[in-house]
Amino acid sequence: MAKMNLAGRVVAITGGARGIGAATAAAFAEAGATVAIGDVDVSLAERTASRLGCWWAGLDVTHRAGFADFLDSAIGALGRLDVLVNNAGIMPVTALVDESAESVQRQLAINVAGVVYGTQLAIERMAPGGAGSVVNVASAAGRIGFGGVATYTATKFAVAGFTEAAALEYRSSGIRFTTVFPGMVNTELAAGLSDHAMMRSCSADVVAAGIVDAVRRGRRAVYVPRRLGVISTVYGLLPSPARTSLMSLLGADHQMLQADDSTRAAYERRVQHRR
Repeated sequence: MAKMNLAGRVVAITGGARGIGAATAAAFAEAGATVAIGDVDVSLAERTASRLGCWWAGLDVTHRAGFADFLDSAIGALGRLDVLVNNAGIMPVTALVDESAESVQRQLAINVAGVVYGTQLAIERMAPGGAGSVVNVASAAGRIGFGGVATYTATKFAVAGFTEAAALEYRSSGIRFTTVFPGMVNTELAAGLSDHAMMRSCSADVVAAGIVDAVRRGRRAVYVPRRLGVISTVYGLLPSPARTSLMSLLGADHQMLQADDSTRAAYERRVQHRR
């Protein structure tokens, strides 16, 4: 498959005001693309867009009609849509039995429904031209379960399975589909968390570089860092009792729950209470 030349391409990124989203916006802009960022935090989106020279608009990915308006406004301003990066997501850390119904529903709405909506809307706009790229950001937790983030893990498994199914259904459309599996990333989402033996942290810039490279090459899956792909494959080959025993031995059943609450407090308040 020929590499995509990113010069002059229009790339829309959800959750683009901070973290992986902002780093990805910068990486695409550096590669010559025109970037549109959307984020529910409109003031930060405006500041990030001003810093990067991007087009921006407020975006709540849980509202399908608003998502459609965001993409159509971007197309109206920039002329086209070549790439959509569904990056917006949240990760509350909590013991499963203590997690509120609101927390569960918000993760499903943002992490799963938002990705489904974005993918549907991108296909509608890209399919007539027979080309485009949809990138759905999952997580290493979309292949391997971790205690303390059970609902988050479920949402990322959902993203991985959904993207596989979409790629199969639209295999003849000319649209490329990519799932991104980052490990621990040094962003606000991981505030107060320590590295795990299986997932050493990396910078958002490293993930962004992996996303840009995946779009250029039309890769179906990208693991950041790459060794997570090997770990994920080996993990998947083990029988369930062996996986449980291994993860428990490595502390994956409880390490997330040992997060530094004071460091993490601001993030937890933001993702639990923003409408």
